[in-house]
Amino acid sequence: MTQISKEILHTYQVRKTYKQKTAFIEYIKQHYPNAYVEEGGLMHSRNIIIGDIASAKAILTAHYDTCAVLPVPNFVTPKNMLFSFLYGFLLGLAMLIPCVILSSIAEMITHSFWVSYFALFGTLIVMFLLMLFGKANKHTANDNTSGVIQLCELMDRLDNEQMQNYAFVFFDNEEAGLVGSSFFKKKHKEIIANKLIINFDCVSDGNNIMFVLSKKAKEIYEQTLRDAVPPTDAKTVLVESNSTAFYPSDQKVFPLSIGVAALKKKFFIGYYLDRIHTSRDVIFDESNILFLCDVIINFIGRF
Repeated sequence: MTQISKEILHTYQVRKTYKQKTAFIEYIKQHYPNAYVEEGGLMHSRNIIIGDIASAKAILTAHYDTCAVLPVPNFVTPKNMLFSFLYGFLLGLAMLIPCVILSSIAEMITHSFWVSYFALFGTLIVMFLLMLFGKANKHTANDNTSGVIQLCELMDRLDNEQMQNYAFVFFDNEEAGLVGSSFFKKKHKEIIANKLIINFDCVSDGNNIMFVLSKKAKEIYEQTLRDAVPPTDAKTVLVESNSTAFYPSDQKVFPLSIGVAALKKKFFIGYYLDRIHTSRDVIFDESNILFLCDVIINFIGRF
């Protein structure tokens, strides 16, 4: 990997607070003098942009904001919606139990329905806010330091002429609900209407590389993408569509898009993503980054 990528992995993994994001922005500006920031939208997102959006043949993206540390992972199974539903249901139930207990205690002490009611929903609100704004996760190797480094490695491998054909965007506030990418889409709606967005999110933990294409991207780019994948025994490549796999990241905002992720596999749940949003998010497989560089450069070179 480049020295920039190594330094991001070892020094700039935490990018949650305004101050932490500012430090990362300044680091990117230091190494990419043409980088600039677009600010605005909900939560005052700060998206970092490198390149000319208007003239770009394609836009490569990743979110740079990081999440609060949680006791359980955000477990994602893109091709197994039943398991995703059950996991979400059980997680919601686990959150509800302490709220009900506190509500019952409040009613026993005060004998007031309204105190019990506010204790229940107040606790739920506090837990939800802690999920968004709680203590920063110090370990974000996969989510999404891997996506950030993927963009940096791609920029390092493209020559000056190639760099003129593509733009790179580091989105803010993905963890708050795709806020930064929504702001970007609104600001550049007409310019990017027919531009391909390739988004990298959690690409360093798992040997199964999944590409999820929007309906429009599938029609235009599926075969080109398949042809761009080099023969390999080390990685399994999955080319999916929004109708066969659900992957909740910034590419969902854009009608012409490809989402990229790395997954593991178990026979009873299929392909999955785990560890993220916890202190166990420490796996960084450099071979995934290098493999994706080969695939993406081969792919965009065929446009």
